[in-house]
Amino acid sequence: MTTSPSALDATTDASAPQAAFDLRTAPIPNFTTLVLARSEVFRTRRSLESFTREVEGLGTSGDEGRRRGLGMWMIGRYPEAISALEPFESGDVVATFTRGSALMSLGRYAEAAPIFERLSRQYPGEPKPRGLWLDAQLELALEKGDPAELATKLLADLAGAPSEFASSAEFHYLRGRALEMQRHFEAALDDYAAAREIDPGHRTNLSRLAHLAERCGLDDLALEAYRSLARQLPIDKNVLFNFGILLEDLGRDQEAAACYDIIVRNDPTNQRARIYLEDARSAIDMYYDEDLERKEDRLNQILRTPITDFELSVRARNCLNKMNILVLGDLVKLTEPELLSYKNFGETSLNEIKEILGSKGLRLGMKHEEAVASVEAAARPRAAAAGAAEAGASGGLLDRPLAQLDLSIRVRRALENLSCMTLGDVIQHAEDELLSMPNFGHTSLQELKRKLAEHGLKLNETNK
Repeated sequence: MTTSPSALDATTDASAPQAAFDLRTAPIPNFTTLVLARSEVFRTRRSLESFTREVEGLGTSGDEGRRRGLGMWMIGRYPEAISALEPFESGDVVATFTRGSALMSLGRYAEAAPIFERLSRQYPGEPKPRGLWLDAQLELALEKGDPAELATKLLADLAGAPSEFASSAEFHYLRGRALEMQRHFEAALDDYAAAREIDPGHRTNLSRLAHLAERCGLDDLALEAYRSLARQLPIDKNVLFNFGILLEDLGRDQEAAACYDIIVRNDPTNQRARIYLEDARSAIDMYYDEDLERKEDRLNQILRTPITDFELSVRARNCLNKMNILVLGDLVKLTEPELLSYKNFGETSLNEIKEILGSKGLRLGMKHEEAVASVEAAARPRAAAAGAAEAGASGGLLDRPLAQLDLSIRVRRALENLSCMTLGDVIQHAEDELLSMPNFGHTSLQELKRKLAEHGLKLNETNK
């Protein structure tokens, strides 16, 4: 099958009106056709379900097999797309490019790199395959190499790029990444902005722009980039998490709750999204009370403790798994009769659960206000015992809960994502490691260092 270089064109305008897309018969001259049609497919749940049935109904060989593979990419079923499109790589550039894109989405850079290398040699004037080839090479190199050295090499490669590539969004995106790796943040932001100007739909570039803008404290720019990403369907759930956390940190809890709600409605078993949604909803219209917030933080930290952290019998653990009870917060919401109503859940398992909750100052069916008071009361004897211990003993200090640092939502969430539960957990991490996390920038770093200093602590400096 012969295809012109335009088959690789992927600059998109998702706001442009699109005609109804029929996967069985529609011409698919380039990758952009798939991207634009994909937005329409995800416009409503009904349209997605209908299109999914259409894709699954296609044959596995010939033109139907090719279209089935393209359709699998459109609905985000990348492993199936990769498998279905493999037989068509040698003769169909759209199938080849789509398969490479699916591999990149799954982080399978070693398999994607040769595909885009071949396409970039076949179509030297097309920036997209060259950009993806360099991007895949960079990701592979970052797994082993030094970021500063890789950045220097990437900038040298870009300096010798053809003029067609030097004026592309891919060029500016990659130069932005190199400059960011060299910690030239303002220059990197300029390149990300230039890439966005050329191709407003470049998802990877928008993600880097949003992330770096947050690190630099440019919240308005980060919000704008996240909004652009959220308008691109299907929405990446990581984008919604990052967008929601930023909104929450800015006190815009209702908008944050809307982000988490989208994740929960599309993935009801996503425990992280459920917890974040509950937190955001509880914060809506709530007046600020520093003491109450500290108590709420202590309770929420306990409620997020995974059930797997506790010793349970096999029967009790299996029952809880089947009930989709993953953290202590799930248990507290239930009553004894509700637990006993589940099949194979008896008095022995119930007593195990009650013992676990009791050790944390909680019980089944407990109201939120009562739980806050109970956890606070249980914390006082521990605090008194710690105070009676030898002054300055590092063990007692390092065992104190994360909540004692009184951190902002953004910083606390970032540390929780690193599984930090105590002050000792926090100081195991270095500055660069924290700065590499989404939603954690220099403002967050300074806040954390200041709070740690109040306790006579500081971050790990081993890697400095």
